[in-house]
Order: sequence, then C-alpha cells, then structure tokens
Amino acid sequence: MAGGRALLLLPLLLSALLVQIRASDPLFYEPFDESFEGKWVVSGKDDYKGLWKHEKSDGHEDYGLLVSEKAKKYAIIKELDEPVTLKDGTVVLQFEVRLQNGLECGGAYIKYIRPQDAAWDAKEFDNDTPYTIMFGPDKCGSTNKVHFILKHKNPKTGKYVEHHLKFPPSVPYDKLSHVYTAILKPDNEVRILVDGEEKKKANFLSADDFEPALIPSKTIPDPDDKKPEDWDERAKIPDPDAVKPDDWDEDAPMEIEDEEATKPEGWLDDEPEEIDDPEAIKPEDWDDEEDGEWEAPKIDNPKCEEAPGCGEWKRPMKQNPAYKGKWHAPLIDNPNYKGIWKPQEIPNPEYFELDKPDFDPIAAIGIEIWTMQDGILFDNILIADDEKVATSILEKTWKPKYEVEKEKEKAEEAAAAGADGLSEFQKKIFDVLYKIADIPFLEPYKTKIIVRISILALTCATAVDYSLLYLWKITLPLFPVQDVIEKGEKQPNITIGIVVSIVVVLVTVLFKILFGSKKPVAPVKPVAEVKKPKTNESDAAGSSGDKEDEKEEEEKEEAAAPRRRSRRET
Repeated sequence: MAGGRALLLLPLLLSALLVQIRASDPLFYEPFDESFEGKWVVSGKDDYKGLWKHEKSDGHEDYGLLVSEKAKKYAIIKELDEPVTLKDGTVVLQFEVRLQNGLECGGAYIKYIRPQDAAWDAKEFDNDTPYTIMFGPDKCGSTNKVHFILKHKNPKTGKYVEHHLKFPPSVPYDKLSHVYTAILKPDNEVRILVDGEEKKKANFLSADDFEPALIPSKTIPDPDDKKPEDWDERAKIPDPDAVKPDDWDEDAPMEIEDEEATKPEGWLDDEPEEIDDPEAIKPEDWDDEEDGEWEAPKIDNPKCEEAPGCGEWKRPMKQNPAYKGKWHAPLIDNPNYKGIWKPQEIPNPEYFELDKPDFDPIAAIGIEIWTMQDGILFDNILIADDEKVATSILEKTWKPKYEVEKEKEKAEEAAAAGADGLSEFQKKIFDVLYKIADIPFLEPYKTKIIVRISILALTCATAVDYSLLYLWKITLPLFPVQDVIEKGEKQPNITIGIVVSIVVVLVTVLFKILFGSKKPVAPVKPVAEVKKPKTNESDAAGSSGDKEDEKEEEEKEEAAAPRRRSRRET
C-alpha cells in the first residue's frame, strides 16, 4: 500500500524538482567570458562603422563587449534559440554597463527585438529593426534618463505605437560598473532598478505612467469641427461707453526735475570728471601719420573723489505726480462671451479595451547606438523568469567589481582632495541633487531646479573666485543642464555654493507650487546712477524681453569703454 503511494508521488516529486531546476536557470545569459565572434552578429549596414571589441573591464579580469571608438554608430545582435514570451509570468531584463570614460553624449541601452520575417538577415540589423522593448541609459545635453520604451500593437489599427515611461530615473554620472534591471510582472507592474535598488515603479495601463497611454482615450476632438466665425472668446472687452476724463493728460512725462533739490555744497563746477593721465607717456613707436594724433588715456579726476561731484550740476529727476500715461477704457464683462472654443468630442476609432499588454515575444537582443564616447563596456546580459536568478547573478558578478571600483575611487578622491575629504563630500551633495531632481512631482521643475541651484552655487563660489561667475555668466547658455552639475563636481568652490543653494531653491520652488508665482508690482523709483553693476542670479541666468536686451547692450558698451559715472544727480 505504502509502496504504491510512493510510486504515485514519485512523478510529482520529479516534476517539482524539474520546475525548481528550470526556475534557477536564466532564459538567456551572456557573460562575455569568451569572444562574441560567431555568436553575435555585427551589422553589415554601411552606417555602422564602430568597432566592437572583446576586452577586460579596467582593473578587472572580467571581460565584456566594448565600444572602442568615439563618434561612431554601433550595431550588434544576438538571435535567441527560442523566443521569450512576456505575456504569462514574471520576466526580468538585466544587464551591466560601465562608462569607463564617462558619457558625454550617447546611449548605452539594449533593444529587445521582436520576431522578424523569415527572410530577415541579422546583418540587416539597424535603427529601423522593430523591437518590443528598449531599455537602458541614455545621456546627451538635457537628456539624462534610463529609458524604458514599449512598442505595443493597437489591435484596432494594427499600428505599433511607442509608449515611453514617464519620469524615468537618471543615469549614474560616475565611471563605475552599474546594473540596470527591468522587472515585468503579470499584474501589469514594471519596476526599474539600478544596482539592485528600485528607482521607479509603474503600471503599464496607467496614463500617469506612460506617454502616450497604452489604452487610447474613448473620445477625441472632431478633426472636421470648425469654430464658428461669430464665436467670441474675449471674456473682457473695453467699455464702449467709457469716456476719457477732461483732466487726463496723456502727455505728462513720467518724471520731472526735482525743483526742491539744491546743489551740494562743495560741488566743483569747473572741474571735469576725467583728466589726462599725467603719468602716461607717448610710445616710442607711435607714428602720428599712421596711428593718428596720440592722446593720453583718461583717468578719474582725483579732485572729484573728495568733492560731492564735478562738472555741470543738474537737478535729479523724480516721479511726476501728474503722470497718468495713455488712457484706456476700463474693461467690462463681454456680453457676447461664449468661452474658449473647443471642437466637439467624437468616439475614438482607435480606442480599445485591455486587461494586460499584448507584448510581442523577444526573439533577439540588439545593441544599436550612436555615441560620441568610447569605453562603454556591456556585460552580463540576462533574461530570466525569476527575480532571484537576476539578484544572484548581480551579487556574484557585479557587486564584487563595484566594491573594488568604489574603494579605488575613494582612494583617488582622498588623494586629490587632501586631508579635508572635500571630494567625498561633493559626491554626497550631488547624490542629493540628482535625487531631488528625480522626485516625480518636481519633474516639471527639474530643469529650473538644476539650473538655479547651479547658478546660486556659482554666485556663492564668487567669494572664492569672482572671475568664475563672470565666465559662467557668459558661457552658461552653451552648457547643457546636466553638464552644469558635472562641471560643479570637479570644482570644490562650486560644491560649497551648492550646499548653500539647495535649501534656498527648494524652498522657493515649493513656495511657488503651493502659493503661485505672482509678484506685487514694485513702485517706480527715481533713476539713480550706480558705479558698478551688481552680480545677481538674473544676470547670471541671462535675460529675455526688450528691456533686458537693452540693459545687456548697455553693459557691453560700458565693458568696452569704461568711464567714471557722473554724480550730478546725487
């Protein structure tokens, strides 16, 4: 009896054992321990001239697939023995990348290729080869993100649409090895991990997580609907019955002379503000015929320094109490106002309902990038159906290397920074800065946060080096946002400024989010001359509009021909 039961249980035990063994094996794994030649296919398209190499990771005995040349396009593909389905259970996509020379502009992502036509040749792999998922780091200019893009087929139209993950995490900015993991769950959840730490969680069917949403809206604006010609969108209009008051003087000037002002005692009417430099000597090689008549350079008149002013005294200007400006009829509610016109909504012919994404299988793994940077090393490319398998490989392959690289980096930073340990402090500050910029509800303000922190940091840094701010003011428009941060990492005085700036900027941004950004109108002040322009945030960040342009032109003129400013209006 007992023996019979044992015989019945034996197949179940064997089946469970096979399932356990199967779950412990990856669906695909490429550690690049051996050369990729013969297993991976390099694209034969003319555009892809970049040379792939089988090289050791710097400082390790571990090999990887290396991007060896700058400013080239690269394409290489590995066809899987069997397609991997993404519809039923958990699927983990994971790979390791080391940016050994940094990443100024380029991608280090992987494309998971969907099945191609039977006649398709792997040597034809290029940018147009259809894929199911594109995943991995990409950085250039203001772009700095770990991409996750899904190409999904609309069952109504048969067209494939790219759906981008909203608010993806940023790319680590160092030159260490990093592991990128995407975990696709059967409940429509996707998790993005960097170095085993979760950075983003999203739902494939949520319009808040993907752009555009996988499920289209039920209705769309009617493309054939036109706004009626008599549709009035003006909420307010000038009062047609209003009449300009008789005493309204449109010609009254904004400012008038201050008749109560008196010339300061000791004012030197007959002394010029500038005089010829008495110590200046005509150069020996000066040729009056070729160079013109030599004139001594001007200097500030020393007599004026001790007096309240020199030259002809003029009364200062003040606000004209009679000034009213051009008269305009007051605004009233528009009786014909119909609101902002919008086309009527009609049923969306492309709408469909979906319980879970209809993923295409993964038939191949391809790397197709265009990068300005060499030294990009790919390693340990994995597809698994068990998170534990991915974690185990991460722990065995990546973590030991990362710890060695991290210790080496710390030693180099300590040697560079000296005893004060400033370099390590810088790293912590920039870690905080990137995390702040990655907070989802601050994403719309990400650029402003980074730029303003950088500018404020540079302003603080002027206590150490004034010329730095002047240079930055000129060159700021030439630098991408993320490069602003990276340049700060290498300059301790900027980092000191960032410490001061982060709190200021965050409080400002949060205040504006909560209470709006409306500013009270400042009262007009009498025009006053100043000797030196002050350096402030708006100067450093540039300006817009006619007034700012005029001001900038004036500053350029003053820089080209500096002269002592008049004190007549003192």
